[in-house]
Amino acid sequence: MAKQMHQTPNLDELESGPWPSFVTGLKRLAQENDMMVDLLGQLETSYKTRFGYWKGGTVGVIGYGAGIIPRFTELKDESGKPIFPEAAEFHTLRVQPPAGMHYTSDLLRQMCDAWLETGGSGLIAFHGQSGDIMFQGIKTENVQAAFDKLNEMGFDLGGAGPALRTSMSCVGAARCEMSCYDEARALRTVINNNLDDMHRPSLPYKFKFKFSGCPNDCVNAIQRSDMATIGTWRDNIQVNEQIARDWMSAHSMEDLINMVVNHCPTKAIQLKKNDGAPAGEGISRVAVSDEHCIEIDNHNCVRCMHCLNVMPGALLPGKDKGVTILVGGKGVLKIGATMGTVVIPFMKLESDEDFEKLNDLARNVLDFFAENALEHERTGEMIERIGLVNFLEGIGLEVDPNMIIHPRTNPYVRTDGWDEEAEKWFERKRAAA
Repeated sequence: MAKQMHQTPNLDELESGPWPSFVTGLKRLAQENDMMVDLLGQLETSYKTRFGYWKGGTVGVIGYGAGIIPRFTELKDESGKPIFPEAAEFHTLRVQPPAGMHYTSDLLRQMCDAWLETGGSGLIAFHGQSGDIMFQGIKTENVQAAFDKLNEMGFDLGGAGPALRTSMSCVGAARCEMSCYDEARALRTVINNNLDDMHRPSLPYKFKFKFSGCPNDCVNAIQRSDMATIGTWRDNIQVNEQIARDWMSAHSMEDLINMVVNHCPTKAIQLKKNDGAPAGEGISRVAVSDEHCIEIDNHNCVRCMHCLNVMPGALLPGKDKGVTILVGGKGVLKIGATMGTVVIPFMKLESDEDFEKLNDLARNVLDFFAENALEHERTGEMIERIGLVNFLEGIGLEVDPNMIIHPRTNPYVRTDGWDEEAEKWFERKRAAA
């Protein structure tokens, strides 16, 4: 029988709105778990005083230097005893999820049972910002047993602190027609070959890999990861005339113009009369009716994905698929939020050799970051400080005109030496071919 519930008038208010409340879930768990009863008591106190009472510490499992987020209460009485003793220790296990977040219902039940059987609170979050399965709420004495149980099921701890963090990949090729490469294999190749940097923190600060199968970037890799691998293509957008006509029959010409043509950021899409003439080089053409067709100038397409999303199946990524690699994305820290900068505009990712090349690049970036970043400095901030050219030289990449942060805003620019620099670039390209 669980201990008596604390009075929680402030938390009760969070259940009064029209939307589901996390408080309801906590109260449900508290019916059979004393830890959750005292957690609600401490949380209610925080709402009254507007002060957080958790502090860190050192908690871990044998052989690992990361993966456990320690939380000890600072809310104590005059004698130094915790006011809410059952929640005085409320640690979190960060556990790596399957690539692409694939689970069976049976596996989820096993995870829930394992969490409760080893003294866990019953609270699980799918997923944290880095993709971890967050098993939230366990005492120090039970941490090792909980990890052992999950490890027997095939799961491993994720990253925490100044370390390589747990990676994320979208569901990708398993379910999405927009996928341009094997996201799950890319994730497992990079992470499995660099696990030591995840389990034994030794970096200046955290480092994140994320893998998105197309430029829709469903895992926010460009904005949230130090090295983003984004699926793309370099030939013409594929078209399916029957699906395009079906789409048009369910919509109107006004919809086609306002939802597709006018929303192209580079005006690469044009509405034309369907005269039956063959499409020109670099042009994707699809008839939406007997009278009209749309033409896409692929040379001016920036892969924003809008038209493909609005007309699913009618327009699809090209056949020559690969990835773009960006480095330096992150949330707000020292220099504000930054998006990743392109370092490899296009590379194939199909053969064993291709995946090995991706892992070699990841290792080079990690090593350079470890040796050159300042403490508590993300990769993007390091690049901002030392310069992109120095970073590229350090990881062994040639400068490419596609490596651009944003378009030039000053119309006046000196062109001294441009011809010589351009010839050097063309020489490198010829040598590489």
